[in-house]
Amino acid sequence: MVIQILFLVIFFAVMIGVGFYCRKSAKGVNGFVLGGREVGPWLTAFAFGTSYFSAVIFVGYAGKFGWNFGLASTWIGLGNAFIGSLLAWSVLGRRTRIMTHHLGSKTMPDFFGLRFDSKPLKLISAIIVFIFLIPYTASLYNGLSRLFTMAFPGIEYTWCVIAMSVLTGIYVLVGGYMATAINDFIQGIFMIFGILAVIVAVLNQNGGFMGSMEALADKAGWEYASFFGADPLFLVFVVILTSLGTWGLPQMVGKFYAIKDEDAIKKGTVISTVFAIIVAGGCYFLGGFSRLFSDATEKGTPAVGFDNLIPTMLENLGPVLIGIVLVLVLSASMSTLSSLVLTSGSTITLDLILPLKKKEVPEKKQMLIIRLFIVFFIVISAAIAIFQQYSKSESVAFIADLMGVSWGVLAGSFIGPFLWGLYSKKITRASVYVSFVLGVTLGLVQLAKSVIGFDFGVAFLDGLVFKSSIHSGAIAMLLSIAIVPLVSLFTKKQSKDRLEEIFSCYHKEVTVKATAVLESKEDEKKN
Repeated sequence: MVIQILFLVIFFAVMIGVGFYCRKSAKGVNGFVLGGREVGPWLTAFAFGTSYFSAVIFVGYAGKFGWNFGLASTWIGLGNAFIGSLLAWSVLGRRTRIMTHHLGSKTMPDFFGLRFDSKPLKLISAIIVFIFLIPYTASLYNGLSRLFTMAFPGIEYTWCVIAMSVLTGIYVLVGGYMATAINDFIQGIFMIFGILAVIVAVLNQNGGFMGSMEALADKAGWEYASFFGADPLFLVFVVILTSLGTWGLPQMVGKFYAIKDEDAIKKGTVISTVFAIIVAGGCYFLGGFSRLFSDATEKGTPAVGFDNLIPTMLENLGPVLIGIVLVLVLSASMSTLSSLVLTSGSTITLDLILPLKKKEVPEKKQMLIIRLFIVFFIVISAAIAIFQQYSKSESVAFIADLMGVSWGVLAGSFIGPFLWGLYSKKITRASVYVSFVLGVTLGLVQLAKSVIGFDFGVAFLDGLVFKSSIHSGAIAMLLSIAIVPLVSLFTKKQSKDRLEEIFSCYHKEVTVKATAVLESKEDEKKN
């Protein structure tokens, strides 16, 4: 335990030290929220990756989907790398940086308001962000409880949540975006080496890679030791939700706002993809062997429970490796938490509070309001996490379902309008409203089905669309991408002059000197 405590003390000291080191860059709103739009490729790529992969993935998703799909769950990690990282950077990175800088946009709701000349769109999207980021943030604490119980049997989960909240709050409040970016880089390094060390250690418990493969096939069946899995269709939905979702999540897309230049985007694309292959691919690959560490119940679920699968796999590791795992999970959780609270605090201030003010608010007061809402966001999220852990009320089921739905609602509402808004002049305000309504409605219906058992009585809807939050979320994203250009065909367009001004950022007039050429009289007449 001494070794594990030492790991944590060093880790927390570095995080807070970085926060105070970056305080000079966080004096203004632009510096606090976007790092002055001067963040390099390594910091941006690691900030993107660490915000993407949290303790929810390492402890929750890796264990659950590893149990359900076996080694085929590795496809989820690869999908995260090539769709959620490589394609996201390639398709969105450059255009997001150029257009948001041209419009002066600092947040995703701000982008919708300026791109489509609509204050209501800005306000509505800000409300969606604030509401559905809270349960998503609260879910980050869940994975910590299991691991801390394993490593520190005498420490209450509540104190773990409070400590993590306070420490994250300190470096975000003091150092802003640059503090989160630098800490994300440090935490990302821990995550890379940590996941590699854990994979090697866990596989060695069953005779290495080949020994683990043979043991898995013998105990669970060949389908769990193959790369095709026991349920390929459900696997596709999981890949869509967890990979395509980054294209519409405000805390992910916001990383492109802050990147420095074109060269940084090219380098960041490669770095982010490699990071995702190692971290996401490693997590899901590790989870694929979870059936070796727990027997199945009559219902086919793990005897230790889904949330305890990964901790059970790690409990026999030595104190040094357990210390590394703790830092790994803390890194994954704190990096995502810092990104979420900064996104939420800036969104609620810049897109909801300030637009309602009749007079212009001084920048110092704006900074104060942002920081107050960051504190509020952290407190609410921590309270929900603590309540969920200890309360045995039926309302806890509602909270848990809301956490699962939040990713689908956010990405399902925003992915179509944001993607098409960067590329097409034909997209209309009405299509954006339709996407917002569609994403939120599917999410709320999914909650109703999960909490009160609501059914449509239609096989297609009950058995596929709303079979789980994974299905409804993935379908919401695909519908958003398809329905936005479709609705735009039949609804009122923005003025041509305004659209030309918005999209002028992608093109520049360049004057080129050319050597004079002697022309005949006939050529001169033609010219």
